[in-house]
Amino acid sequence: MMRTDLLSLLAVSPFFILVFFLSNIWTTLRVALITGPVLTMLSWGLLVQRNSYSRRKPIRDQVLCDQQAFDNERRPSPKSEDDDWEQVPNETFSKIATKKTSKSNYDGFIGFFHPFANAGGGGERVLWAAIKATQDRWPKAICIVYTGDHSSGKATILERVKSRFDIDLHAPTIVFLYLEKRDWVVASSYPRFTLLLQSLGSIVVAHEALTRLAPDIFIDTMGYSFSTLYCKHFFPHIAIGSYVHYPFIGTHMVESLTTNSGQGVNAGMGKGWRGFGKKLYWYCLLQLYKFTGIAIDVVMTNSSWTQNHMQRIWGGIRERKSAAMVLYPPCSVEEIIDKIPLEGNHATPREKLLLCIAQFRPEKNHELLIRAFQLMLHTKAPEVEGARLVLIGSVRDSEDETLVYKLRLLANELKVDKQVDFRINSTWGEILDWLKTSWVGVNGMWCEHFGIGVVEYQAAGLIPVVNDSGGPKEDIVVDYEDGPTGFHASTAAEYADYFTKALSLSSFETLEMRKRNRLSSQRFTTEIFRKSWCEQLSRLIDISK
Repeated sequence: MMRTDLLSLLAVSPFFILVFFLSNIWTTLRVALITGPVLTMLSWGLLVQRNSYSRRKPIRDQVLCDQQAFDNERRPSPKSEDDDWEQVPNETFSKIATKKTSKSNYDGFIGFFHPFANAGGGGERVLWAAIKATQDRWPKAICIVYTGDHSSGKATILERVKSRFDIDLHAPTIVFLYLEKRDWVVASSYPRFTLLLQSLGSIVVAHEALTRLAPDIFIDTMGYSFSTLYCKHFFPHIAIGSYVHYPFIGTHMVESLTTNSGQGVNAGMGKGWRGFGKKLYWYCLLQLYKFTGIAIDVVMTNSSWTQNHMQRIWGGIRERKSAAMVLYPPCSVEEIIDKIPLEGNHATPREKLLLCIAQFRPEKNHELLIRAFQLMLHTKAPEVEGARLVLIGSVRDSEDETLVYKLRLLANELKVDKQVDFRINSTWGEILDWLKTSWVGVNGMWCEHFGIGVVEYQAAGLIPVVNDSGGPKEDIVVDYEDGPTGFHASTAAEYADYFTKALSLSSFETLEMRKRNRLSSQRFTTEIFRKSWCEQLSRLIDISK
């Protein structure tokens, strides 16, 4: 009996051995399928990080060399008239300098992911003001700007920053790393599935940026949140920040596809099977966008409107992380107030000019403003006689140039081309001149995320007529000191009515509203931005350590 049992056992043993072997293979494969990609990503990230360390030394050496040349150019002459300065021992001066900067000795690499750094818009103002604040607070930090502006060298870009925004940066500690694959995030590169392909393209561009140099802190300042997700997966030790100007895609955009909902460039396009497909596509993309929020350590938004939307999108997935903080963009409020008096002998006489400061992009809705201006002139009211519309904005590429051409054709078609001025890529000094003499400041974008130009209108004493949505409505053109600061409109007819009303206010009402606007604008000064930015960057520095 025992012999029979033994034979039976030996007969089935190969089967059990095979089962055991196969089950272990499956377990091993499952573990490999789960952990393999993760380990591969981490290993690859560590390899790139290790390689980037070899690139840090030449960059740091070049920064030190540039700093030495900068110091030599500004070193006082030995025959200086200030004898007291000559008598101060170098050691004493060194101790004083060290004492003052003892809390500002952070010398890490801070990467700013901004492929269109030379575009000259509001987003670029935030970028350069953030770098300026960083340099003032942490003078030893090295600011890396990842950009695709190959046609412009460092000196050219910084010169434009000075002329366009009046921001004077310290050149030695700024390093530009030029990206070859910026076209991967250009909307015109994708006639179909633009948002999705741009998102995937931003991963390709981020890969190029991080392989060139992996910084200690990575900050996305253009809203390419898929790049931050890529960075976190491959470089988990890098502290990641994001300054969100506008939700990449939000519920308000999906809702605008339905009939009579919203005024965006895709409003009302959700009809039929094609519209249903677009809604489904946007909904799926929104779900992907929600997932990217988990990668970001510190989220900053430019307005309470943007903050509310980002909380709706990222709030659930970021429960264990800090909530998005409102950090209003820096506006040249102080300088405008200093150079543009509202009353007295030094005040410049105002003309009947309706001024729009906005980049030439489809979403800025210049077409609406031109049509509203034509309707206003059509009323032939005495208050609007001699009025002109001035459109000031930057142009990045041929697509923007085509838009300007179409707007000129529209003005000609409506027979208002003689009363509409186009000012392309104006300098800051030219913009100040227009702010001095204009009467009304206008904004036409639906759900504008913030509206730096609108704040500039307020600081200069213009009467704002803005879209009844977004940041201009919720944050800027609000009642202040128990009085209105401007008007909100949605349709061309409403804009035309408020244009007329703004030009028809009595002298007393106009001056009082100008004063309220100026006081209200002081909520958005560069100094307030600087302090808030340094607080958030301090958090990222602590995380990076």
